[in-house]
Amino acid sequence: MKDIRVGSVCIGEGQPLAFIAGPCVIESREGCRLVAEALRRLADEYALPLVFKSSYDKANRSSVDSFRGPGIAAGLGLLSEIRDDFGLPLLTDVHSPEEATVAGGVVDMLQIPAFLCRQTDLLLAAGETGKPVNIKKGQVVAPADMIHAVSKVRSTGNDQVLLTERGAAFGYGNLVVDMRSLKLMREVCDCPVVFDATHSVQLPGGAGSASGGQPEFVQPLARAAVAFGVDAVFLEVHNDPASALCDGTNMLALAELPKLLEDCLAIRRALDETRAAGGAR
Repeated sequence: MKDIRVGSVCIGEGQPLAFIAGPCVIESREGCRLVAEALRRLADEYALPLVFKSSYDKANRSSVDSFRGPGIAAGLGLLSEIRDDFGLPLLTDVHSPEEATVAGGVVDMLQIPAFLCRQTDLLLAAGETGKPVNIKKGQVVAPADMIHAVSKVRSTGNDQVLLTERGAAFGYGNLVVDMRSLKLMREVCDCPVVFDATHSVQLPGGAGSASGGQPEFVQPLARAAVAFGVDAVFLEVHNDPASALCDGTNMLALAELPKLLEDCLAIRRALDETRAAGGAR
């Protein structure tokens, strides 16, 4: 399996547990910088390989009135500022081939939203940037079938691909996490796997014109994924989720992050010790 380098962060089997974290969407310059500063402190305190994530536009919203973000020009400008001031590699979502080309010139890794994981032109454009591409598994896509999305990116000559589990559709308005998908995607697609602990507790459309969520399950699911052997954990965090303009019902409060990081790192150490002693993966 090829390790994936995202700026100064290396993600892959045998590498330290990595984290991808940040607010769901850029709500304001001040709020984004507040979270980035906190993440920089935590990355230093815990020696974390950490990638900063936020979106300049959330195109897949429940309602036409939902907040989407500042747009690509202003958003990429602020993300560049975050990297310059806090030294964190950047990840952001892209929704069209044109966006992939523009964002790929700025951020360190592109992300394909789950609803768009089968969009050939988008995957090809993301691959052609030469940047690492994190593809979220569609809520109705079988884990092994993600090889087709990976192959589209690799057909451009870019083999820097990661796959993210974010829950599977379980009837209407609900998601369920099948941890088997982490092993299946790694084995079939031969790439690092990421667990999205916050979107996995989303209740799509659960709040009428917006998605609901069950944030009480973020931490236990994250711990379980680390115990399963995931290569990175994805967490959307906010200083005040109750006031967030997007996905507040499933984001993790920034104040709760240090304890979760400690738990995940302790589990990873125990797993590494078991492997070193000859235990199975």
